[in-house]
Amino acid sequence: MPRRMVYLAAVMLMGTPMALLVEGASSQPTAAAETPQTQITKTPAPYTPPASGKDMYIAYCASCHGKDGKGDGPAASAMKSPPSDLTRLAARNGGKFPESHVAQTIKGDAAAPGHGSKEMPVWGPIFRAMGTISDGVAQLRVRNLTQYIATLQQR
Repeated sequence: MPRRMVYLAAVMLMGTPMALLVEGASSQPTAAAETPQTQITKTPAPYTPPASGKDMYIAYCASCHGKDGKGDGPAASAMKSPPSDLTRLAARNGGKFPESHVAQTIKGDAAAPGHGSKEMPVWGPIFRAMGTISDGVAQLRVRNLTQYIATLQQR
């Protein structure tokens, strides 16, 4: 049991979703620079129930991909490469939502530049570490999050 707690703590510290907040620098201008500096603060996202794809999206994805999935979240400007516009996945796939590819990307099984890098973690291992030994709950999380992303597609 302690080994599992150590693993969970390590995952939470190193690989949990980063709700990146961009804060302005001091309100007093300096002589050297008139433009405000930005500081990125990393904070772990809250636990969400596996049944709600929307709650998981807001907690784990919206900071980068934006509330509406357009890639314009508050942390997007701090990323090395811009987050994908998740509303255009079907359009870029001949009008069909690429459900399997999205699920594989979330789990970390598909190559995706933003997912799995130091910028943004893959979710499969994190979902598996969230309070249960059962792989079924992790699969439920991936499925429900994938289904929610499908609802964001532009019509």
